[in-house]
Amino acid sequence: MLISNAYAQAAGGDPTGGLMGLLPLILMFVVLWFLMIRPQMKRAKEHKAMVEALAKGDEVVTGGGIAGRVTEVGDSFVQLEIANNTVVAVQKQAVATVLPKGTLKSL
Repeated sequence: MLISNAYAQAAGGDPTGGLMGLLPLILMFVVLWFLMIRPQMKRAKEHKAMVEALAKGDEVVTGGGIAGRVTEVGDSFVQLEIANNTVVAVQKQAVATVLPKGTLKSL
């Protein structure tokens, strides 16, 4: 009476309908890969190489903005001299940038 009967309809005859339906999804994944994932992986690889290459005497800036000179390099920590006779321990991964030599003198 109030609810009409629902009848099944015949399936479409296009065999490429499933593949064409997935094409936009695949295209979005490829664009996402080249615009977001790949550059982020490249940046992470460069940061890892920079952290592994840290040596005594390098001038660095941490992620928190502390600038200092590396006085000792350990397995997972580095000792930074941020002022005369002031040394702090910082995780290697917290080092954001290696500065050119002599930069701290100009600060």
